[in-house]
Amino acid sequence: MDKTLEKYQEFYNYIIKMLSISKIGLVFSTDPYALSNYKQIEDISMKMLENFEHLKFDRHNYFQRNIYPTPNLSVRVAIFNKKKEILLVREVIDHGYSLPGGWCDLYDSPKETIENECMQEAGVRVKNIKFIGLFNRTPFKQMVNTIERKTVPEYLLLVKAELDGKFNEHEYETDDVKFFNVENLPRFSGKISVEEWKKLINCAINDIITIE
Repeated sequence: MDKTLEKYQEFYNYIIKMLSISKIGLVFSTDPYALSNYKQIEDISMKMLENFEHLKFDRHNYFQRNIYPTPNLSVRVAIFNKKKEILLVREVIDHGYSLPGGWCDLYDSPKETIENECMQEAGVRVKNIKFIGLFNRTPFKQMVNTIERKTVPEYLLLVKAELDGKFNEHEYETDDVKFFNVENLPRFSGKISVEEWKKLINCAINDIITIE
C-alpha cells in the first residue's frame, strides 16, 4: 500500500472511531450536556465520512454494515493479590461490584481493551495476562435489568492478570476499588447475573479454561 492510501486508511479509521465513541455516548450517557456533545460529534463525523466517500448515509442506521452480522465482544479481568483476594470495582450506576472490564472498542486489540479497562475502572496496570475463557452471555441477558438486555448477542472474554505497580486514579464509571476474600464477596452489579459472576470468578480462581 502506498503512502497516500495509508493516510486515507488512517483518516477513515479515525472517523469510524469517532462515530463509535459518539454512538456509545448517545446510548449510555444520561447527562444532557454530554448528549448534546455526542450528537455534535456524530453529526460532524457523519459529514466527514460522507465527504470522504462521496456517499449519503441513513443517519438512523449508519452502523448497519453489508457484512455477516457478528456478536458483540466484552472483556472481564480477574486480578488476584498474594493473599488470593480478588480485585473488584463498584459500579456507579447501581453500586454493585464487578470485575474490571467493558466493551471492546473498534480498532482496539483484546489486550489493549484489557489494559484500558483496568486503568479506566480500577486505576491499575496489569501484566502476565492469561486466557481463562470465552463465555456466551446471550442466554443470560434477559435475566439482567440493563439497557444492554435486548441488544445483539454477546460473547465475554475472561482473563486472569497480575497487578503491575501501584493504584492510580480511576475514571467516573466506578467509585470504589478494593480486594475481597473470595469467600466473602460483596453484592454484585446487576450488569451481569449473579449466576454468571459466580461462574466467572470460579473459573478464574481454579484456572478452569472454558469455551462456550
